[in-house]
Amino acid sequence: MRLSLSTRPGSFVPPGSGVTLAGQAYELIKRDLFEFRMLPGDDFTESDLVTRLGVSRTPVRQALYRLEREGFVQLRQRSGWRVRPFDFERFEALYDVRIVLEQASVTRLCSLHDMDGTGELSTLKHIWLVPAAERLRSGRQVAELDEAFHCALVAAAGNPEMSQIHREVTEKIRIIRQLDFTKDYRVDATYVEHGAILRAILARRTDEATRMLKSHIEISKSEVRRITLHRLQAARREGLG
Repeated sequence: MRLSLSTRPGSFVPPGSGVTLAGQAYELIKRDLFEFRMLPGDDFTESDLVTRLGVSRTPVRQALYRLEREGFVQLRQRSGWRVRPFDFERFEALYDVRIVLEQASVTRLCSLHDMDGTGELSTLKHIWLVPAAERLRSGRQVAELDEAFHCALVAAAGNPEMSQIHREVTEKIRIIRQLDFTKDYRVDATYVEHGAILRAILARRTDEATRMLKSHIEISKSEVRRITLHRLQAARREGLG
């Protein structure tokens, strides 16, 4: 495996900054996982990462165990690791959980007496109910805002336990969900669909809001699967080139 972490030895922040070496190693490794520089199914060792990052084995190991708990990597031997292979059935099941949680949250949100006073909704209006000329074009930024949109809807419903479960599901699918915003047409579609969902919620049209929300997530799920397969094929061709 050709490991290509986007960093240089000695690039870590100095002591006293509040950021641990393990935390930085975690972020750097995770970034390469998300950007497919470390491909699903690839094997690697702690020594590979120690050499690349220029730090000791301990923070690298701590980062890897954290990534293992989150389901991104698998421990194989004493120092052998594997990037967890993609399981599309698992991802689709997580998307289905999202639908259940978000529809339930929107139903509850529409029933709130003072929904207009919800801070989350006020913020969402300023972000998503804007003219086309004011839409952001950066896929990375829109991906972050998209995730925040869905988390805000669940949070606004006022059930902290449901919100926590939703955040955990969101973290598990982030590695592929972000690919939904690598195409310009998906950025525009997200603005249109989020705007329609938000208007329905503000008008307390519960059935319409939940129906559109389900359709929005299912379309995203389908697009993400198609784009992910394409990206994986392209990344493997580049690795063989």
